[in-house]
Amino acid sequence: MILKSLSLLNYKNFDTKTFEFDATINCLVGNNGVGKTNVLDAIYHLSFGKSYFNPVSSQNIRHDEDFFVINGEYDKDNKTENIVVSLKKGQKKVIKRNTKAYDKFSDHIGFLPLVIISPADRDLIIEGSDTRRKFIDSVISQNDKNYLSHLINYNKVLAQRNSLLKYFAANHTYNQDTIDVYNEQLNTYGTEIFEKRKAFLKFFVPIFKERYKAISDNNEAIDLDYKSHLFDDDLNTLLRQNINKDKALQYTSVGVHKDDLIFNIDDHPIKKFGSQGQQKSFLIALKLAQFDSIKAESGSNPILLLDDIFDKLDETRVAQIIKLVDDENFGQIFISDTHADRTENVVKQVHQSYKIFKL
Repeated sequence: MILKSLSLLNYKNFDTKTFEFDATINCLVGNNGVGKTNVLDAIYHLSFGKSYFNPVSSQNIRHDEDFFVINGEYDKDNKTENIVVSLKKGQKKVIKRNTKAYDKFSDHIGFLPLVIISPADRDLIIEGSDTRRKFIDSVISQNDKNYLSHLINYNKVLAQRNSLLKYFAANHTYNQDTIDVYNEQLNTYGTEIFEKRKAFLKFFVPIFKERYKAISDNNEAIDLDYKSHLFDDDLNTLLRQNINKDKALQYTSVGVHKDDLIFNIDDHPIKKFGSQGQQKSFLIALKLAQFDSIKAESGSNPILLLDDIFDKLDETRVAQIIKLVDDENFGQIFISDTHADRTENVVKQVHQSYKIFKL
């Protein structure tokens, strides 16, 4: 799968801009603030229907304008695919594939597999469990429509159960039969999600460890553990056991929406005990393992976005990653950097075509 061209209209800092891309390596270079990351975010937008960096869609519209349009033309399975994402203020976002609008955005997820590596990934280590759940959900959802459907349904039922708990508290009432209806549904969807996450991590963790070993000069032991209430009991039982707590809190305190990934180095949390270099290598390994797992499941190369990659790794490490294009047929890569010469020196080391775009 190749992104052949990208056109932007009123997207972030761009009024109108069109790019014709190389099939292998594309480098976006220029000073900070010129929009390098915005181009990568537009490519991300085409795959996921949303920004990687700013979830408030209207804030991606250029200042003093009323709408934005992102248009991408792809070569996928020897066919031309045209994807357009557009948003007008006060209206719903629209995603079209070959001029036909999707009824549900979730139907588009996974059609254009993509992995992004960005300085913002540090949130995976320093932020709360929600960020790490989104990461694992994003990886699994790109290859598994049923998983994404279970996730959407689980979150809907969860919101309804939480609303009911608030209603009970406000009206000093309680109905066990109604709660049981939501418990049953949460148990059904939650069990599926739990089993899929468990199976995925069994496959993912060994790949992740190999990637870390390949990009790290150190021999420290790293690990990624899955933490879930459902290791203790089935969700229906847990919901019943915690109903008094839930009534007091007015929200659901147990379930797969509380799952977490535990990142360790030498049996200690990497957040507290990992050096900056170790944390960077950990995150790069996570994302490359994400790439590997999506490729293994889908049979095609995801697009790889490397945003400000030199902020994460030294030039030698970046060269190692770029060389993977030669070694492992990575597909199409997009790189952003502030130094054109530095970027060109690295990409010249591989025997692949490339384009450099100076913004």
